Amino acid sequence: MAIKDRVALITGAGSGLGEVMAKTLAQHGASVVVNDVSSEQANRVVEEIKNNGNRAIAICSDISKKPQVTEMFKTVKDTFGRIDILVNNAGIDKAKGILGIAEEDWDRIINVNLKGTFLCCQAAAGFMKEQNYGRIINISSRAWLGGVGQTCYSASKGGVVSLTRTLALELAKNQITVNCIAPGIIDTPLFRGLPEAAIENLMKVQPTGTVGKPEDIAVGVEFFADDDSSYITGQVIYICGGKSILSSLSV
Repeated sequence: MAIKDRVALITGAGSGLGEVMAKTLAQHGASVVVNDVSSEQANRVVEEIKNNGNRAIAICSDISKKPQVTEMFKTVKDTFGRIDILVNNAGIDKAKGILGIAEEDWDRIINVNLKGTFLCCQAAAGFMKEQNYGRIINISSRAWLGGVGQTCYSASKGGVVSLTRTLALELAKNQITVNCIAPGIIDTPLFRGLPEAAIENLMKVQPTGTVGKPEDIAVGVEFFADDDSSYITGQVIYICGGKSILSSLSV
């Protein structure tokens, strides 16, 4: 993979998908910035990356807050002099139907999943345009196609897909690609934290009958981050064990 010596920032990288993405990119020679709202988690991941002989720093910040995002990108620029790869992975969920969602739940999910992705894309785009190079990889979800009990989450992830497609057009002339990965059911703390009934319902319509691994998503991140993927932009890759094909039967 042609990502050696690139600088990559992964949001929500203190656990789950983001942790595996950060470690994977580091293994392939990238200098990695591990972002998370938990400094303890972020520092743990950084130490593990360093122990394997790779370069990494931790930045604790809330991506839904613009001043914190601005400061985070300034720190990356001051430390490494550039930012080549941005993976917008941070996300939260609360599985409830339309009548059970409180306004504050809606606001928080939209603020993290969609606004946070936008703020990080906006900050990264400024640096990447100066470089005339960049890779932005947004993590959406198969749920953007719709899912019972995923009112807020599906809406936020649908917004991520639309944002991806628009930014791909806006930034293409600057040799910046913007692509999206839509995971299905993946074994992460977010998935394991769902109510048992919700997990059972999800598995009923899972074609493979299995849960994916974070490493499955990291493969997609590697692909989009690679220099050799320069002519691919504005695309959505489903890594979902076939679940996106059955979107009309989602629960």
